[in-house]
Amino acid sequence: MRDESEIREQYEFLTEELADEDMSHEGVKAMFTYYKRALGWVLEEEHM
Repeated sequence: MRDESEIREQYEFLTEELADEDMSHEGVKAMFTYYKRALGWVLEEEHM
């Protein structure tokens, strides 16, 4: 299991990638959005 700092680092990386202008392909954007959402849920559940 990854520790919180690794998960948070990955989450921040994906957030930055989604904001990049080069990430305009809708399929790639959707994939990253779903992955980012899943990471957010993991972080949220661990802090409930």
